[in-house]
Amino acid sequence: MQSDIKEPVAVGETLTEIMDELQSSSRGFIEANTISGTLHELNNKHIIPVFVKENEPAISHGEFIDATMQAVSGIFKGETILRPNIRLSHPIKGRTPEARNKPASELLEHEKTLYYERMAFLIEIPSITNEIEGNRLNLTIGGVKSYNLDSLMTKNSEQHFKVFIGFKNLVCTNLCVSTDGYLGNLKVRSIGALYRAIESLVMEFDAVHTADELQRLQGFALTESQFAQLVGRARMYRHMPDGAKQSITELGLGDAQLNAVCKDYYTDKSFCCNSDGSINLWRLYNLLTGANKSSYIDMFLDRSAQAFNLTRELMGALQNKSDCWYIN
Repeated sequence: MQSDIKEPVAVGETLTEIMDELQSSSRGFIEANTISGTLHELNNKHIIPVFVKENEPAISHGEFIDATMQAVSGIFKGETILRPNIRLSHPIKGRTPEARNKPASELLEHEKTLYYERMAFLIEIPSITNEIEGNRLNLTIGGVKSYNLDSLMTKNSEQHFKVFIGFKNLVCTNLCVSTDGYLGNLKVRSIGALYRAIESLVMEFDAVHTADELQRLQGFALTESQFAQLVGRARMYRHMPDGAKQSITELGLGDAQLNAVCKDYYTDKSFCCNSDGSINLWRLYNLLTGANKSSYIDMFLDRSAQAFNLTRELMGALQNKSDCWYIN
């Protein structure tokens, strides 16, 4: 690691002032059914959903990103912090009342309304970095917001957020998200509570420990036979009775994603298998996280954490010569 996590300090700059001096991080970290967005668009062109019974505004996507950026800039004072990379999906389109009878092709821009039901973003800190097998990993913080999880038809109630801190692989834009750096079911009623939860997660995250765990993955490998068994068991898991799944680490990748893992096992320039068919766990982990980029926004971070958990379990089984359902 080239920098240590600092103690938090008071934020003395607005988000706009901070971001004016930064370069954008633009490469896509998720691909399925998403488009790129900007914070300016979110704050100035998209409407904000409300709790219907009170007409009180929900926490907007822009406010979520702003709270995260403020927490990050306070804790990592003096570090290089890139602009948020934002991905959007599931557009909710509308129109102003005066344009209710117009054909869609004749709508003027000011007569259209829009917001996106689902949003994912990440913020990179390239001055805090690590390297594994020649792959540079930047410390990264971000989150997911899906309004479909909220009860917007009721009075003002808790909203659901997903927040993470981990690393992004610059070779392939894969995210390395561990359960230690992931809040998958954060529920808050206010921006202040959201900010405090984000700040707490970031401050408690042990970046050095996580980086060490990722480094250790290079030292363990699956044989070709074990890889084949892993893929087969992963397909079986999705169809097992719920009771049988309880003691097994979940891997939520679908059949198409597992097909991508198999293809990249042979063809990926950075993470393919060795000539004897073996593959170390660092490369396997990146095959899993690479396939996960085709997940929808609402499942993306959960599956990222699942990939980390499974790879760590495989490492423990190989190290201790113990049982693991996926490769026993």
